[in-house]
Order: sequence, then C-alpha cells, then structure tokens
Amino acid sequence: MARTGLTAAERVEVPDVPARSFARTLLWGFAHVVSILALVLAWEGLARSGAFTSFMLPSLSSVITRIGTDAVSGDLFINTGLTVYRALVGFLICAVGGILIGLAMARNTVANWFFDPIVSIGFPMPKIAFLPVVILWLGVYDVSKITMIVIDAIFPVIAATVIAVRGIDRELIWSARNMGATDREMMWQIVLPAAMPQILTGLQVALPLSLIVAVVAEMLMGGYGLGGAMMTASRFADSRGVFAGIVEIAIVGYVLIKAMTMLRRRLLIWHQEANEPTTA
Repeated sequence: MARTGLTAAERVEVPDVPARSFARTLLWGFAHVVSILALVLAWEGLARSGAFTSFMLPSLSSVITRIGTDAVSGDLFINTGLTVYRALVGFLICAVGGILIGLAMARNTVANWFFDPIVSIGFPMPKIAFLPVVILWLGVYDVSKITMIVIDAIFPVIAATVIAVRGIDRELIWSARNMGATDREMMWQIVLPAAMPQILTGLQVALPLSLIVAVVAEMLMGGYGLGGAMMTASRFADSRGVFAGIVEIAIVGYVLIKAMTMLRRRLLIWHQEANEPTTA
C-alpha cells in the first residue's frame, strides 16, 4: 500500500534542519564578534572601576556620546569623508599604477630592468622618510597626502602583480599561443584572470595601508580629517576626542576591508576559492 503521509517522528524532523542551520549561523555570527564584545566590556569596566582617570581612559559610553555630538555638528562627516576620499583616491592610483607597472615588469625585460631596482629599494624602506620632501614640494594639502599614500601603498600591488603573472602556468600561455590568441586576447583572457587572485591579495594589503597612511599624514600635516581631528583634540587635552577618533578609524577600516572582501568574492566567483567553505 502506498504511503500517504508522514509518521509523527518524521513530522518533527522536517523543520529541524533549517532550525539547526539557523542556530549554526547564529553561533558563527556570535563567534565573530565575541572578541569585540569582550574588548568593549573590558574597556567600559576598566573606565568605571576607578583604576584609571577619565582623562587617561574615558568610558566607551562617553566616547560614543562624543561621536554623536560630532555627528550632530557635522564634524564627523566632514573629517571621515575627507579621510576616506584621500585613502580611496590614493588606493585607486596605486591599483591602476601598480598593476600596470607589475604587468610591464613581468612581461617586458626593459621594464623589469628599469623598475626592479626601484621596487627592491623602495619596498622595505620606511616611506615616511619622504614626508619632509613631499611637504617642501607639494605643501600640506590633499595632493601631498595622496602622494604619500601612493608612495607607500603601491609597492604591495606591484609585487603581487609580478609574482602572480610570473607564476601563471606556462602551459596556459603555450596553449593560447598555439590556438592563435593575439597579445590583447592573451592579456584579457589568460594572464589577468589567472593572476587575479594574487593581484586582489595585493590590493587587499594596499587598501588598509592607504587608510593608515592617510591618517598618519593628516596627523603630521594637520588640517581636516580623522587624523587631524585627533591631533587637534590631543593639543587641547581632549581625551574623549582622541579616543573617539580611534573608534571612528576602526569602524572606517572595518567597513573598507569588508567591502574589499565582498568585491573579491564577486570578481572571483568563477575561482575555486569561491566554492571552498568559509567562516567569514
């Protein structure tokens, strides 16, 4: 006789699968933020314990109140917008210039002969040493700050591109050549797709580095921006303003990194890493 229904046990088990999946997702989500929650609780607890003065360690609640005050006055959006603008413009210049230089170095002997000594010397060098020269030449405005970002953040992109292109399987190149692929087809259909994962890794290194250099340049050169606002608060012994800047920079960095991770997944949807299990 054909079965027309489910047993009582089967009826109970059917909705259990999505429930278990939801619980697992919830647990992973909590695991991702548990360290941040612990840091937040420790910060608030230490500030309220009396072990530190409010000047040395203001409470997180007072810092959040200060951020809200800055948001109402508009200073938060002006400073954050300028810092993000400088970081992203510098990053885009690094992305385009770094990939082009890396491709040239990997595929052209003359370009490699010219750029390799510069990259070899410049990559490990503390680029902050160029700051006095940049200020002398360009002043202390946006151009000089963006220039410092490019000087510092372009090297990871160049190195990642060179390594990625040189690491492409030679059989792919030979097969494409044998099938009559032109240089343009070779570049867009073989070289760039094969090198894209490592190039994106270089870009993921350059993006937070761009934000770091933007904030440091603002601190040293002054003016508007998150770094400049922190230094102004420090000069006036405004402890809450300094810690508010730290929290704001942390949030901006987190958002930029997450955005870059989403972009990587979108661009590499065809790649094997998109099908690998992840806890991110």
